[in-house]
Amino acid sequence: MFESLGDRLQNAIHKIKGYGKITEDNISDMMREIRLALLEADVNYKVVKEFTNSVKEKALGEEVVSSINPGELFVKIVKDELTQLLGGEQQGIYLKGNPTILMLVGLQGSGKTTTIGKLANFLRKKHSKKPLLVACDVYRPAAIDQLRQIGKQLNIEVYDEGIGNPVEISKNAISYAKDNNFDYVLIDTAGRLHIDEELMDELENIRIDVKPNEILLVIDSMMGQDAINVITGFNERLPLTGVVLTKLDGDTRGGVALSVRHLTNVPIKFIGVSEKLDGIDSFDPERMAGRILGMGDIVSLVEKATEAIDEKEAEKTAKRMQQGKFDLEDFLSTMKQMKKMGPLENLLKLIPGAKKMGLNNVKIDPKQLAHIEAIVLSMTPTERRHPEIIKASRKSRIANGSGTSVQEVNKLLQQFDQMKKMMKQFSNGNMKLPF
Repeated sequence: MFESLGDRLQNAIHKIKGYGKITEDNISDMMREIRLALLEADVNYKVVKEFTNSVKEKALGEEVVSSINPGELFVKIVKDELTQLLGGEQQGIYLKGNPTILMLVGLQGSGKTTTIGKLANFLRKKHSKKPLLVACDVYRPAAIDQLRQIGKQLNIEVYDEGIGNPVEISKNAISYAKDNNFDYVLIDTAGRLHIDEELMDELENIRIDVKPNEILLVIDSMMGQDAINVITGFNERLPLTGVVLTKLDGDTRGGVALSVRHLTNVPIKFIGVSEKLDGIDSFDPERMAGRILGMGDIVSLVEKATEAIDEKEAEKTAKRMQQGKFDLEDFLSTMKQMKKMGPLENLLKLIPGAKKMGLNNVKIDPKQLAHIEAIVLSMTPTERRHPEIIKASRKSRIANGSGTSVQEVNKLLQQFDQMKKMMKQFSNGNMKLPF
């Protein structure tokens, strides 16, 4: 996400790092490039104007301390202003209801029904609570079926009464949630192809009767600046507490994310980061500003690792690495835990300086990882613990069992051998880390 914008901003900022001081002349060139980068990313022109004026004013008004490089100071100013533009402080979700009621609204095709499943899954994993999905999109039977399927995939219960009155279904669902000790109720409401009176009346009736703790508007980020009109239209009738931007991982310029808070005063609370049912993240303006400027996002990386990795298993593997005993059993275990953290290429982008190291455009074929896993699983426990015993006949058997070739088996064994040698050098203190 934001790759194109990030590249343009980083290139513009890189130029000022060579200057001895910030002057009106050299900063004007930078601001022109930043302005073009933001406009090309489909950021609202009023927002662009205010942003660039504010950055320029602060950069020229700041005293540069001798210990600070002018370029570093400028990067800090741009990051601070980007953070404010994206909403300033992170806006968390209200979690004090009993149960907490979340009402999701949006236009048809925005990804609302999938998002409600992702959000339920996110809340369950993040807070170890019990969510209930409620099917209130009664005008589109496919939406009810879709929600049932999502609930089944995630093992999350779905409350539905088929075709009926959405207000009554919502009220009945909340009574059911209270009786059965659910912590969250997530209501999937009907969407339309455009905002109309009938849609807004229905949503308003649900709001009045149910009194949700959160009303979240799910909106497709690929709509561009039209999204601002949609947010404003909904917000005039419903007191929106937040926005969920979907498809931010797709072919989108991302300008709407930089315009939403400033133009509507509605905070972005979540973003869709992949099509998978765990493909949703809470939105943190400061972290996102850092990612746009190529500073990485170590906090998010650590959070993902904490959620996915078994601490005791990780400690055990680390000790075996230090002792030079790391084998293919450990490799398989580590690989499985890494997969839980999401696509590897997305994780690489969170590393500071990923672009300089060429990690921002790395494409990792999931089929390749599946082949590696299949090869290791086709080995016997003894072969995994002692890969040096794997000779020609064993390689043929492993290749046949994994549906791969002997060449692929050889390649994996060679790479694993190289990795073990590197680990040994690290543990002996003979190799320095590259940072």
